[in-house]
Amino acid sequence: MKEVPVSTPWWRDAVIYQVYPRSFADGDGDGVGDLAGVRARLGHLRDLGVDAIWMSPWYPSPMADAGYDVSDFRDIDPAFGTLAEAEALIAEAHEAGIRIIIDIVPNHVSSEHPWFRAALKGGKERDYFWFRKSQNMPTKWIGEFGGTAWSRTPDGEDWYLHLFTPQQPDLNWEHPDVRAEFESILRFWFDRGADGIRIDSAALLFKDPALPEVTDGAPHPFHDLDAVHDVYRSWRRIADEYDDRALIGEVWMPDVERFTNYLRADELHAAFNFDFLGCAWDPYLMRSCIDRTLDAHARVGAPPTWVLSNHDVTRHVTRYGRTDTTFSFENNLDGVPVDLELGTRRARAAALLTLSLPGAAYLYQGEELGLWENENIPEDQIQDPMYARRGHTRDGCRVPLPWSGDAPPYGFTEGRPWLPQPAEWKDRTVQAQTGDPGSMLELYRSAIRLRTFRDQGFAWLPGDDRVLAYTRGPEFACYLNLAGRPVRLPDGSTPILASGPLDDGCLPPDTAVWLRAR
Repeated sequence: MKEVPVSTPWWRDAVIYQVYPRSFADGDGDGVGDLAGVRARLGHLRDLGVDAIWMSPWYPSPMADAGYDVSDFRDIDPAFGTLAEAEALIAEAHEAGIRIIIDIVPNHVSSEHPWFRAALKGGKERDYFWFRKSQNMPTKWIGEFGGTAWSRTPDGEDWYLHLFTPQQPDLNWEHPDVRAEFESILRFWFDRGADGIRIDSAALLFKDPALPEVTDGAPHPFHDLDAVHDVYRSWRRIADEYDDRALIGEVWMPDVERFTNYLRADELHAAFNFDFLGCAWDPYLMRSCIDRTLDAHARVGAPPTWVLSNHDVTRHVTRYGRTDTTFSFENNLDGVPVDLELGTRRARAAALLTLSLPGAAYLYQGEELGLWENENIPEDQIQDPMYARRGHTRDGCRVPLPWSGDAPPYGFTEGRPWLPQPAEWKDRTVQAQTGDPGSMLELYRSAIRLRTFRDQGFAWLPGDDRVLAYTRGPEFACYLNLAGRPVRLPDGSTPILASGPLDDGCLPPDTAVWLRAR
């Protein structure tokens, strides 16, 4: 009998593009992006060549945290459109060969969610949350946005837990009704054609009911408790009932062993590689990060993921243009001088790196245009709740995309964009970059089109350890020069794609090239 080849599951080596709906494209002219705008611009994503779109939350929400405070997981916020439009977007994306991943936020709901409103009235739903009667604050826990993690109920009788804003009360995942509700939500969206689920704050669901303080050397009371894995095993069983669905976790975890626990064969299919996102532009640290990632994922048979930016972090054009090129929420470096020319050169090289490493690549909207962080948003226009608690805003990476024209709003809307766009983005529009062989957009389009080595192995090449050089199969090699001086490329190799001009057989600093081996 002839053996039938087994295709690689799409999520193992896909290029996945994050759409932040408020800032992608506005279809109704109110200054806020919406589903009509996404549907109208699907051609851009088709031409870019992405395999899937991850939609940041689109649910009904008071928008205390830009939609991550959800009041109904089975509908669409009117600012974005309707449930029928979401179903149409899924169908139209599928027709264009693009899969859809939706965002689920299981740690908390909005304080306007029917459950929490009922809980405040003394209903059985109180057991779905973390209420405590106490004269003093139950713990000194610091929330994920900074500040206290507890607030008084409106009647002043109790405290309730919220690891994010007070408008985002944490759910009690020990309660079977909470588990059953989210299993039902998964089926709701899988039944409507969603191809995957991105799980927000995936490691935070469970809390130690004894409410111990955070103490060095002791288990953390709400990060990565073992019980969380039972939830994802149940979700995996649901995903496996459908064809080709994927669960992708947002797992911020410094311990690689603990991180890969989420990727065991009966849990999540993939998780974001934040180790790589926060890595400095340094040859030794980057090589070590890549090795660490590949080794850890190989041990559990999961695909690595590579990501440079998202809706929560400083855009990498800006990060790579600073003296300190790392990222962490404790080290945001707001307002530190930036060399945008250097940052752009490095971002171009990083694009070829991430798109040629084994596994899946995640792109954040606008990185294909070379957008940088807008760090000049007037204080009275800042909307991110993190700003009040940490003095840092994520709004700079959430500025609406520039599509056309030479002045704001750059074709994003017929109205006033909900966040201001820099005047300097006139050369960063889709219109300005389309057809320009030296543009960031055409670099991404070419790189994604040329990813024909997806199923090939990976091996480092010998040589200068300040140059990241590796093969993907016998005919392809990538070189990234982090040596600070030009380096000579192998004799007889043929450049396929370069992030910048080559110099008479030499690779300039902060430049990457894809080669066809001799």
